[in-house]
Amino acid sequence: MTDSPIKLTRTSARLARITFASAPVNLVTGAIAQRLHEIVDELAADADLQVLVFDSAVPDFFLNHFDLAHLADFPEPDVATGRQAWTDIAVKLSTAPYITVGVIRGRTRGGGNELALALDLRYASLEKAFFGQPEVGTAVVPGGGGTERLPRLVGRDRALEAVLTSFDYDAVTAERWGWVTRALPDAELDAFVDGLVARLAAFDRTALATAKRMINRAALPPESDLDAAYAEFLETTTLPGYLARAAAPAPAGQQAVEIEYRLGEVLGLAALRRQAAEDE
Repeated sequence: MTDSPIKLTRTSARLARITFASAPVNLVTGAIAQRLHEIVDELAADADLQVLVFDSAVPDFFLNHFDLAHLADFPEPDVATGRQAWTDIAVKLSTAPYITVGVIRGRTRGGGNELALALDLRYASLEKAFFGQPEVGTAVVPGGGGTERLPRLVGRDRALEAVLTSFDYDAVTAERWGWVTRALPDAELDAFVDGLVARLAAFDRTALATAKRMINRAALPPESDLDAAYAEFLETTTLPGYLARAAAPAPAGQQAVEIEYRLGEVLGLAALRRQAAEDE
């Protein structure tokens, strides 16, 4: 699929790479959700794959938030599991017998951050990676597992701050909190991950998969909680707070791109302006 917003590259029998390529800001669209769901299902039958790497071909954006203006374009729930597609992708990646590794450069927010949280290992560029859950700032709630996975990594209070404030967080903070596995200088990121991936691919596949499954028993949220989160997210998209914001004229073109670079800041300023107008 040459025009796909996702590129799957098989570098060897044991290694594969998924690259997000949905310019200009790598929003999670229905097309991305559909294709990623197809790829994950295809790889489930692969008895050789040991490591699946995720990266981005879009400068300054790893994987962004949902394209809420086109939420109706997202795929239907998975026929076999009954789960919503984005939840199904995250669950399958978390429980797959292969190891998933994120190479994170650029903004990683909302559904994109939730996908990153579902990966086994996350390596971030110190200079270029930023993280956030902006949903509350748009009058909805996270639906892809952020409220279930983030507290297990960073603690309840830090997860509350991240979700309730819709701030963007740099890689230094993300590493200190435990949001990512490591943050490395951008010039060193690829070499470090390449070495780690080669090491994992050289190990015994059964031992890797078994060790991952054992750790999952202690670390993963219940799948029923993930299902409930997506349902609560969908419910908030029908409520007056979100509908009022969705009805307002949306920025377009370069203005929309510039907002994505500093979304955490923009959401806070917009909320304060609305509050000031209501108080007049």
